[in-house]
Amino acid sequence: MPKLIPIKPKKLIKILLSLGFVERDAQGSHVFFLHKDGRTTVVPIHNRELSRGLLRKILNDVQLSVDEYEKLRKKRHVNLTQILH
Repeated sequence: MPKLIPIKPKKLIKILLSLGFVERDAQGSHVFFLHKDGRTTVVPIHNRELSRGLLRKILNDVQLSVDEYEKLRKKRHVNLTQILH
């Protein structure tokens, strides 16, 4: 299993959007994301990298494995069918 590499919230938001999540609400410095299948998560907005613990919680919320996350993190233009199947 690869090591979980922290990233900034802006890049995580791009990954979530590419997975079909939509920004549903924002309150203060947090953005709420919703997927049409019912999965939800909240991402804090700041310039620091997300901690490994928080990142792991968000990945758990969106049902994304560390392997899938690492593949998405490393690619600029993602073909999701190759990663998820």
